[in-house]
Amino acid sequence: NPTIVHRDLKTPNLLVDKNWVVKVCDFGLSRSKHHTFLSSKSTAGTPEWMAPEVLRNEPANEKCDVYSFGVILWELVTLRIPWKGLNPMQVVGAVGFQNRRLEIPEDVDPMVAQIIHECWQTEPHLRPSFAELMTRLR
Repeated sequence: NPTIVHRDLKTPNLLVDKNWVVKVCDFGLSRSKHHTFLSSKSTAGTPEWMAPEVLRNEPANEKCDVYSFGVILWELVTLRIPWKGLNPMQVVGAVGFQNRRLEIPEDVDPMVAQIIHECWQTEPHLRPSFAELMTRLR
């Protein structure tokens, strides 16, 4: 289990080294996971990658990063920018309050599509853990 909740996990915060190892950067919004739930008075971050509970400024745990990972995985399989054509406030409304999700194209591998769908569950406790995701994606 992660000891840090990043809270702004997105492709611009991922660096790839010469050996194709991905490194996460920009821990400006991160918090240590001393308690089950974290909250913040700040809604800073990038809505296109943020979990609904974070967009609603509700308490969040490491499962908010799992949601963001699902958006990153969607980017990798579609080669598209999430929520292109919507401004940040429209994304907040769509994801945080209308329960909308990005469309997963039918030609995406069914196993990957299922993982993305699970990462985007509205209820954080229904999202897989990062340990489970690592096992399934190997």
